[in-house]
Amino acid sequence: MLFRRFYDDQLAQASYLVGCQATGDALVVDPNRHVDPYLRAAELEGLRITHVTETHIHADFVSGARELAHRAGARLLLSDEGGPDWRYRYASEAGAELLRDQSTFCVGRVAIRVLHTPGHTPEHIAFLVTDTASAGEPMGLLTGDFVFVGDVGRPDLLERAARVAGSMETGARQLFHSLRRLAPLPDYLQIWPGHGAGSACGKALGAVPQSTLGYERRFNWAFGIDDEAEFVRAVLAGQPEPPRYFAEMKRINRDGPRVLGQAAPPPQVGADALASALATGDTVVDARPAREYAARAIPGTINVPANRSFVTWAGSLVPYDREFYLLVDDRGAASADLLRGLAGIGLDRVAGIAGPLAIDAWAAGGRPLQFTGSADARDVAGIAERGGATLLDVRSRAEWAAGHLPDALNLPLAELPERLGELPNGPVVVHCQTGARAAIAASLLMARGLDDVRVYGGGFSEWSAAGHPVLRGEAAPS
Repeated sequence: MLFRRFYDDQLAQASYLVGCQATGDALVVDPNRHVDPYLRAAELEGLRITHVTETHIHADFVSGARELAHRAGARLLLSDEGGPDWRYRYASEAGAELLRDQSTFCVGRVAIRVLHTPGHTPEHIAFLVTDTASAGEPMGLLTGDFVFVGDVGRPDLLERAARVAGSMETGARQLFHSLRRLAPLPDYLQIWPGHGAGSACGKALGAVPQSTLGYERRFNWAFGIDDEAEFVRAVLAGQPEPPRYFAEMKRINRDGPRVLGQAAPPPQVGADALASALATGDTVVDARPAREYAARAIPGTINVPANRSFVTWAGSLVPYDREFYLLVDDRGAASADLLRGLAGIGLDRVAGIAGPLAIDAWAAGGRPLQFTGSADARDVAGIAERGGATLLDVRSRAEWAAGHLPDALNLPLAELPERLGELPNGPVVVHCQTGARAAIAASLLMARGLDDVRVYGGGFSEWSAAGHPVLRGEAAPS
């Protein structure tokens, strides 16, 4: 048996290739949308991808299962568990074979057995892998978002991201019983999870790529709670707010991601194209660093810097139902990475890419540029004492509850586009924890027509470290 792990750092997401070297057959589990690495790896190993599957309907990226099965001419296998609301709606159209608890199939001499492991999602399945050429017992379990290193999959996403009311407690109870299903399996069984540290699909994922069931039984908190009610309280406590785009991912992956094939990259465009786009209400994302954007930017654009959080904030702020444009520092490899990240969460309608010279051309054509004002702790203290501006806190509700500036208004960044009407008229000073989210928020406010916006870059960290007054209490209302 040949086994290979693929890892996407931007998504903290793992997928796997399991191959039979005797027959040349191979299975890919939980592929993301960028399928060329799987095809290349199989070719280099002298394998052909004959089976493609996934553990569940993903919320954090667009699945590549349909794309890869199409490109490789492979059998597509999908869960038939979860009830009518969470079965794959495109399965019949795509010719998929449906899997249920205890289903089995073979990839050459590698035997795969399906375990229904609901909790993170109702349809979730895991795959027991046995290399029958050398053993009669399973080697490992591909757990997807069921069991991680040091954690388990969060059961609240359907309720908090997809707005399925009342589902998170049910999911937590299902997860408790799914963990009990592992009791008969041996300690040596390897655990191959679908995510690592940094994923929003759990709250305390380890950075180690794999584990064993015995180790997790001893050190993973979830295996140490035998009381169902206590487990439900523990697994739901402290879960971070899910990224805004998760609901869109659920819909896309349930209904069927469109097959991209080998599409041509978007065209390069200039200042005139950006002006036309902005005039018709299209979004232009300026991916330059926040400092550069603050000093000199095209009015109407929003600034989402090209860093590790780019995908998260683009998915929360860029509309899925129309074309948009990118303005980048480098239209070469760097922009290719951005396009890859965007397509990975379903934002594949990029109509054009502009480089930094477009800003020069914008100014040369007589169009005005904008800059973002700044505020310091003294300015903020004056506003807190005497008023004169709105202090806008764009951190999460949990951060707000843990401590916030007096008289600040909490509108989390991901919710800002739909809650702008809650802002009072007048000047705004926006802050977050350390300035990064505040810079994005300020660009969004200016793009929506606010003309007196400043960023308190030191944010809550600087404010509290300096000993200024801090209020604590319940989370701000949604």
